Amino acid sequence: MLTRKQHELLLFINRHLRESGVSPSFDEMKRALDLKSKSGIHRLITGLEERGFLRRLPHRARALEVLRLPEDTAAGPRKPTNGFDPRVIEGGFKTGRAPADDTAESAAATNIPLLGRIAAGTPIEALRDNSTTIGVPTALLGRGEYYSLTVDGDSMVDAGIHDGDTVVIERADNAESGAIVVALVEGQEVTLKRLRKRNNSVALEPANPNYEIRIFGPDQVEIQGRLIGLMRRY
Repeated sequence: MLTRKQHELLLFINRHLRESGVSPSFDEMKRALDLKSKSGIHRLITGLEERGFLRRLPHRARALEVLRLPEDTAAGPRKPTNGFDPRVIEGGFKTGRAPADDTAESAAATNIPLLGRIAAGTPIEALRDNSTTIGVPTALLGRGEYYSLTVDGDSMVDAGIHDGDTVVIERADNAESGAIVVALVEGQEVTLKRLRKRNNSVALEPANPNYEIRIFGPDQVEIQGRLIGLMRRY
């Protein structure tokens, strides 16, 4: 569920903490990952926080705590096997839910692509695999084009969107201020957040006070869809 850079940064922070007892500085992290700006490090740390791998300790400068490491740490970062590394959506959908075909409910359901977990990486358009689907009540859908994603993290919990929920997204390249959207940030990170338009800037708001509002220029954010429904299994 991590990008290569997130994986590298998490391991670097963990190693630095074990060896020195303190968190690395932003400059040290920037040099270790060969990034040109501190904003890239900030974005990676935020992504690691949202996915429960890292925590910033309050009231302390340069204070980071590694909460857990990826399961594949011993083997190193996962390598793509087919020339494409699906960093927006994690693949492997053998356990994907299939709609029942012998009930009255299925007659009122429409199959839409279940693309996987929303995570950092490439645009959703890079994955057009419709082989894994989920049945969504037809009454929930209009005449647009739809896909679904599994939520990864708790950054939208106060909006009633929990880790593991399945969100139904209508493909769109624009949305009104206040809508919850799938947004591609700086061509690299895809996230589910509430959109706020502020003059010549765009704010992406989490629905969890533990995460900060992030503000970008209008050319840094590309809308890839808007939330129209949510499905949850208990």
